[in-house]
Amino acid sequence: MAAVGYDYEDGMPSSADGGLSYDPSFVPDPVKSFVVHLYRHIREKNVYEIHQMYETSFHTLSDRMFKDTPWPSVEAVAQYVDNDHVFCLLYREMWYRHLYARLSPTLKQRIDSWDNYCSLFQVVLHGVVNMQLPNQWLWDMVDEFVYQFQSFCQYRAKMKNKTEQEIALLRQHDQAWNVYGVLNFLQALMEKSSIIQILEQEKEGLEQFTATDGYDYNGGSNVLKVLGYFSMVGLLRVHCLLGDYQTGLKCLLPIDISQQGVYTSVIGSHITTIYHYGFANLMLRRYVEAIREFNKILLYIYKTKQYHQKSPQYEQILKKNEQMYALLTISLSLCPQVKLVDETVNSQLREKYGEKMSRMQRYDDESFALYDELFSYACPKFITPSAPSYEEPLVNYNQVQCLSFCSTLILDRRVKWSL
Repeated sequence: MAAVGYDYEDGMPSSADGGLSYDPSFVPDPVKSFVVHLYRHIREKNVYEIHQMYETSFHTLSDRMFKDTPWPSVEAVAQYVDNDHVFCLLYREMWYRHLYARLSPTLKQRIDSWDNYCSLFQVVLHGVVNMQLPNQWLWDMVDEFVYQFQSFCQYRAKMKNKTEQEIALLRQHDQAWNVYGVLNFLQALMEKSSIIQILEQEKEGLEQFTATDGYDYNGGSNVLKVLGYFSMVGLLRVHCLLGDYQTGLKCLLPIDISQQGVYTSVIGSHITTIYHYGFANLMLRRYVEAIREFNKILLYIYKTKQYHQKSPQYEQILKKNEQMYALLTISLSLCPQVKLVDETVNSQLREKYGEKMSRMQRYDDESFALYDELFSYACPKFITPSAPSYEEPLVNYNQVQCLSFCSTLILDRRVKWSL
């Protein structure tokens, strides 16, 4: 069955000066058609059509009709989908994701998005969810949940130019994007899904989770299981953002990253998993493991990136690709195991960082400055889990982790000099 087509020229209101105005209650015909068909396909568990609409139609409509505005409000579209509670939660999740990607969310919108994730995950954890959703969407939910947590922590930490009303709102909603709430949801999804037991049983031939890419072909739902699976990657990412690398790697242990798995079924999940796994190993001075995994993923991206050029994730793929080359440069400078690197990757590496690598071998201030430069460029954007003191200046947590890394570097060099 072919994916549904839409007439994108239809129905956006114009303001008096000929420009487009935004009315949250106005639903253009293509959006009506989109939500009606998406709702129907979700009810019918038509994963192929859901994927086409989610991955292609939603982005096409966003580009052509909502480039600089939000989508219509959920209250406006609810009448077209029988006021279905779960569909409205899913629509709102996409609505906020679009808002974060295209516009700058207000503090209230950040808090409202947190409330929507709470409602959505509570339904998945404690309700009856009889849906099959594409892995891409389920990964995006976990990925966006962690991203919005990170974004909120960074927003909250920047006290300069905050109004008294914003500070009052932050104090009032101190549980919004609380680190324990974020970790608890990811942990609960992992535990309630029984995904660790499922992966163990799969090793004994009693489950087919990986073989079916997590989908349920017996009429059941894949939502809780796959969200639980991707939550392990989400936990790794959160702990890396907090600088707790041991715990992050422990959370990922049930997934065998030496093999293909559901995490490799979505390019964003694959790259995020290996980026954070490699970074955590680098920070724990397990350089050989970091080199081995960075090499594999960089080779994979080199061979497949042309197939993702039209993907909404393409720019992020290229950015992570460049960051991992920088991390590989650091790893190889600290542990020269070039034999672990494929010639294709090595050639790209020499082209990008060959001259810097040779300078990083010296034991002088310039080499430390280069480590600092590459680390600052390639590391995750670290956060603090606690609310800031609203009276004191901002602490730069990226700088804290960078100083910690450079201190370790100096210590390693001193050990080598003394041998």
